Amino acid sequence: MKYLLGAVAVSLLTACSQSPSNEEEVNNQMQYPETRKGDVVDTYFGTEVADPYRWLEDDRSEETEAWVKAQNEVTFSHLEKIPFREKIEERLTELWNYEKVSAPRFEGGYIYFYKNDGLQNQYVVYRKKSEDAEAEVFLDPNKFSEDGTTSLAQLTFSEDGSIAAYSISEGGSDWRKIIVIDAETGDQHEEPLVDVKFSGISWKGNEGFYYSSYDKPEGSELSAKTDQHKLYYHEIGTPQSEDDLIFGGTEAEKNRYVGGYVTEDDRFLVVSAANSTSGNKLYIKDLTKPDSELVLVDGDVAYDTSVLTTRGDTLYLETNMDAPNGRVVTVNAGNPKPDNWQDFIAHSENVLNPSTGAGYIFAEYMVDAVSKVEQYDYDGNKVRDIALPGVGSASGFSEKQDAEKVYYSFTNYSTPSTIYEMNPETGESVVYEASGADFDSSQYVSKQVFYTSKDGTEVPMIITHKKGLELDGTNPTILYGYGGFNISLTPSFSIANAAWLEMGGVYAVANLRGGGEYGKEWHKAGTKMQKQNVFDDFIAAAEYLIEADYTSSDRLAVRGGSNGGLLVGAVMTQRPELFAVALPAVGVLDMLRYHTFTAGAGWAYDYGTAEDSKEMFEYLLNYSPVHNVEQGVEYPATLITTGDHDDRVVPAHSFKFAAELQDKAGGDNPQLIRIETNAGHGAGTPVSKTIEQYSDIFGFTLYHMGFESLPNEK
Repeated sequence: MKYLLGAVAVSLLTACSQSPSNEEEVNNQMQYPETRKGDVVDTYFGTEVADPYRWLEDDRSEETEAWVKAQNEVTFSHLEKIPFREKIEERLTELWNYEKVSAPRFEGGYIYFYKNDGLQNQYVVYRKKSEDAEAEVFLDPNKFSEDGTTSLAQLTFSEDGSIAAYSISEGGSDWRKIIVIDAETGDQHEEPLVDVKFSGISWKGNEGFYYSSYDKPEGSELSAKTDQHKLYYHEIGTPQSEDDLIFGGTEAEKNRYVGGYVTEDDRFLVVSAANSTSGNKLYIKDLTKPDSELVLVDGDVAYDTSVLTTRGDTLYLETNMDAPNGRVVTVNAGNPKPDNWQDFIAHSENVLNPSTGAGYIFAEYMVDAVSKVEQYDYDGNKVRDIALPGVGSASGFSEKQDAEKVYYSFTNYSTPSTIYEMNPETGESVVYEASGADFDSSQYVSKQVFYTSKDGTEVPMIITHKKGLELDGTNPTILYGYGGFNISLTPSFSIANAAWLEMGGVYAVANLRGGGEYGKEWHKAGTKMQKQNVFDDFIAAAEYLIEADYTSSDRLAVRGGSNGGLLVGAVMTQRPELFAVALPAVGVLDMLRYHTFTAGAGWAYDYGTAEDSKEMFEYLLNYSPVHNVEQGVEYPATLITTGDHDDRVVPAHSFKFAAELQDKAGGDNPQLIRIETNAGHGAGTPVSKTIEQYSDIFGFTLYHMGFESLPNEK
């Protein structure tokens, strides 16, 4: 979930008829761990629903711990029998092993940047006095923990750059600690702030910063419900117990998501409050007036509004009010109500994502999920179209207002990310940091197609593969999707996917309804009682790939994570014959109870809840993956992946889905779950673990498509 805050062509492949004997040999020997069935039954609007695996929701119980251990033993025993798994891991390791450097950041007379030498578990923060100076290590997260599972989540600097505050995540958890240090010496200023979650770190001058958190929940902090977010101000040198509560402390201010940030001119505190992942209330406070109150800018939670930047008394707001694809408006801070808003960058047919830097505003548009960027001055005049290196995704264009250069990255599915430096006065770009990836992009092609979904809606999809691919229906193909929370899947390079392409795979990404590729209406068309549209779009994408002879059902895998894990769980239970392999990762799979864990209730904008109405309950029950596994049905070979410290989408979703599949599935296809220990929803996962995970996923996928050797090994 997102807080307010993603080939060698094969013409002669191993015959499918040769592999079932191999699979049967493995599967007939497989004995799943026994999963106890309880007698829990819930009643919704007069309908009784059994929940036999409710006990797996207790992530602190010895019984659950023993079950996790037993499941992993069976899963890894199976994975170890895949003959080419080690070869995949070796190639992934080779591909991953190149220097990766971020765009620069200028703070307190230093140039800061992130760098990974190749296979370091976490990126290291470096700094230097000038471009030609020798860099020194500023922060090395690889030293935060012995196993590399403690990661750097965020790094911010005070106004003059003399003090740094950074947050860390331990074991992949969303709970954070904030550590404050002297930026020059590295000495720690004070005791770390604890129990911070879903938070930014926004400085007010050099005196202190704003952050957000929940009260520590009763019971398990990894699964217990959290629903009252609070904004605090921390003054440097004082104990956390004395931090000022700014917003969220009363019943009237109760919201699941509260964030606060200070505008670059240090004049306004901006507070955003929301109860779901879509729509928010927006407030401002004039920090130059000590006794000023929070002023409501917009209280209509049907829309998303934020402060993009300020100039004097003028607020520049980004909003989708009366503009489903977004627009930028201006208003005087003295009377900021929507009635006074004036268009600065008007609504258009393409989704807008604006940013600021070097005295300009940059409007990045999605045109069929591909980037187009325009530059504006602060009088609202269009300066130019930015000439991008090709067709793909451009991101960045976000610098301080007094910056002399602007930096952005460009990538697509077959082009490793390259960082560019742009002169904002001329619009000219030069390569700042080229990718060192050992991958020949010229040998691959990405093609955008439009296919027709069940109700006639045209849906875009980008298909990437090696040039010269033979469309004979035999190519191993991974179809990836998300389809939710207004999140857009735009073209981006992945080292793991590069390995898949090299091995002869096709990689297809469908831009489903529920996402943000075509704005608010596209998002809403995949929510609540229209959620089936998302699944229909994904099923239609699979049918297109088969009809166009890219692949066949025997060679097609579906993959997605989080809301995308729900997507995979839904389509594999609705159309099990359509796919050879299903790969649901950290999925939302129990749609009747998702809202009872951590901040899950905030996802109700997209899903609705089983308590909303009888109609909503029945709709959710009709597609909830945990509740739609049927006795004796032959489901695709399934590898569920999750982390035992995932406190975003709790692992109980995956546990219960695995238990249902293992109990009911017919046929010989394995129904396995791979549970990463000391890991969360995905962010900050060590490189070593990531390589192991992809080796297992790709190995499992190819093996259960019928390959006895890698498809590019003729």
